[in-house]
Amino acid sequence: MRTTRPGRHGALTVEAAGCVLWRRSPVTGELELCLVHRPKYDDWSWPKGKLKRGEDALAGALREVAEETGHTAVPAAELPSTRYLAHGRPKRVRYWAAEAVSGTFTPNDEVDRVLWLPPDVARRHLTSPMDAGLVDALLAALPPAP
Repeated sequence: MRTTRPGRHGALTVEAAGCVLWRRSPVTGELELCLVHRPKYDDWSWPKGKLKRGEDALAGALREVAEETGHTAVPAAELPSTRYLAHGRPKRVRYWAAEAVSGTFTPNDEVDRVLWLPPDVARRHLTSPMDAGLVDALLAALPPAP
């Protein structure tokens, strides 16, 4: 687990990274966002995870996307980070917009389901309201649809 200097609460900050993974629907061409379901927490969120010691944040974000969704992704703009307490320790998650370019999801112990949803539906389906703000950040960062 990667940590940095002590946070406001005196504990080292846990560093994590992830992506707001998107694609164009293979059926309609409309924008779809990927949410992952983590059975351990019974929540819906973005693919993300703790960084390994010395791991670059963007490399960690793309690794987590591959591990949790089975997809490779092309990153674009960095999105706002989130900060919160996790098990009493401060945690920072850096996010990037990333387009899914290939891959197939296979359920695993960490993530048992993924959903590809239109932005408005994804926003309502996310468990944490903090995650919902990243939908607007992604939409602002994406180029217009062709």
